[in-house]
Amino acid sequence: MHFTLREIEQATSGKLYGADAVVTDVTIDSREAKAGSLYIAIRGDRFDGHDFCAAAVENGAAAVVCERAPQVQIPYILVESTRQALLDIAGAYRQSLSNVKVVGLTGSVGKTTTKEMTYAVLCAQYKTLKTEGNLNNEIGMPKTLLRLTPDTQAAVIEMGMNHFGEIERMTRSCRPDVGIITNIGVSHIEFLGSRDGILQAKTEILKGMRPQSVLILNGDDDKLWTFQNPDYKLLYFAIDNERADVRATDIVEENGTTAFTVHFNGQTQRVTVPAIGRHHVYDALAAFCAGLTLSIAPDLIAKGLLNYAPAGMRQRMRTVAGITVIEDCYNASPDSQKAALEVLASLPAKRKIAVLGDMLELGDYTETAHRTVGEYAAKTKPDQLFCFGEASQYIADAAKDTVLTRHFTDKSELYQALFGTLRAGDAVLFKASRGMALEEVIEKLYKEWTDQ
Repeated sequence: MHFTLREIEQATSGKLYGADAVVTDVTIDSREAKAGSLYIAIRGDRFDGHDFCAAAVENGAAAVVCERAPQVQIPYILVESTRQALLDIAGAYRQSLSNVKVVGLTGSVGKTTTKEMTYAVLCAQYKTLKTEGNLNNEIGMPKTLLRLTPDTQAAVIEMGMNHFGEIERMTRSCRPDVGIITNIGVSHIEFLGSRDGILQAKTEILKGMRPQSVLILNGDDDKLWTFQNPDYKLLYFAIDNERADVRATDIVEENGTTAFTVHFNGQTQRVTVPAIGRHHVYDALAAFCAGLTLSIAPDLIAKGLLNYAPAGMRQRMRTVAGITVIEDCYNASPDSQKAALEVLASLPAKRKIAVLGDMLELGDYTETAHRTVGEYAAKTKPDQLFCFGEASQYIADAAKDTVLTRHFTDKSELYQALFGTLRAGDAVLFKASRGMALEEVIEKLYKEWTDQ
């Protein structure tokens, strides 16, 4: 990037103190500051970036953006909010690269998988940037935009939220050319009140999109199918809804893959993704729609989807000591728990064991949501069900009459029980909200199994 401080001043509606200068890099970490860097002092829950302005200068920072005057001998720009300034600067940079096609996506479930699949599709034709890891909030998203380069042709930007206004602020920064909403579930219902509230928050994505641009929606989701906005082109994907624009049929799951036929514009395309589950078909359909919108040929879209690879701890399958492990510890909601249980049920294993932890940020819906998952576990009938966390007691209560069920609140006791139970030929699913840190149990099991 290459911005003058006057341009930064204008973009942030701040006030420059000191001489104008050129900055070529933006950082919020004083340790990463270097010659030409613009250091933005972010105030966090456990730290205040203003305390590190001097350290940024020592490391070579050329200027500082801050909310109060720093004790430094370099130019600085005062702003009302450094968090908003970060969004504003990233937005100005994104606008300077007008040739980049940006796909912005959000939703209650499947955001990251859809992002990875969309990235795989776009990579088939364009040099593409994507959101890495969990950088999908008001700090991580602008950091992703600032990684754009003049030769970037497309970008896939994931946007998460748990309060009203967050998606609006992010979308006004990244200015998507194409939008995707995967579904409207109950994640973060504690803060948003209802699924209607979640719909309102998710559709804030339109605030940063130009009129008549394409918004891709799940046509099997009741809230999205009935959503209307005549100022935008709504493109629907579905499995069950025959009126959707893009639809999947003839779904076949085998050997760790899911194949299906996509129907669109009077044409068909056979697609295979290296993942199991109906929920992955939805994610792939959203990515397929994004590819079509950005003029990628259907056969190239199919080739791209075949290159999809899961990110992080999202339904990654590994086989260790003859035991098939499904690692799905990044996030959890009733819908994603049910989808994971379906995947476990489809595996050709001697025994199928589910380890389900608490789903967080559900507020008054906590008991109902966990009982719903327990009832679904009773339908899919794993051979054993291990529940972890206080709220997961509701899962255990709802499933215990049908499934052999055990409940734990101590992680070491859960580990000991699993270590004494699992053996070669088993398949085990780990699924919980990120805050439950079930990966600690998985890693301990891996170490024990590989050390034997």
